[in-house]
Amino acid sequence: MQKTDYSLLCRQMAALLSGVENEISNLANASALLWQALPDINWAGFYLMRNGQLELGPFQGKPACTVIAMGKGVCGTAAEKREALWVPNVHAFPGHIACDCASNAEVVIPLHRNGEIYGVMDIDSPTPGGFSQEDFQGLQAVAAEVERGLFPY
Repeated sequence: MQKTDYSLLCRQMAALLSGVENEISNLANASALLWQALPDINWAGFYLMRNGQLELGPFQGKPACTVIAMGKGVCGTAAEKREALWVPNVHAFPGHIACDCASNAEVVIPLHRNGEIYGVMDIDSPTPGGFSQEDFQGLQAVAAEVERGLFPY
């Protein structure tokens, strides 16, 4: 399987988001860059915290669930616990929400704004165990670049 150069991806993400103040434009470009750069994925995008729940934001992939309650599925659980989750087999995750039945592995990383949950970055793979420890750490670094690009102050 092709390995991702996360150092390069972080630099590309930082350059892509630099100087752009429109959050939706930034998230749309961020999801497109993730889609282009990551091998073996079938969904890459963002859910944004709105009215106490996660609502679908910019993404690449098949149509997705539009609303996810806090504590539900991998995304809602990551947001509620305020921690990144690496799930090698989503079908074994209690309460998994199957937006795309082709997804088998998932990484979800909360994004913060002023110490509060802004949303989550969600990456799915059709391959069971489709993400490694290196991917999990690399994607957390990428998410940190997304946060810096969205909220540079």
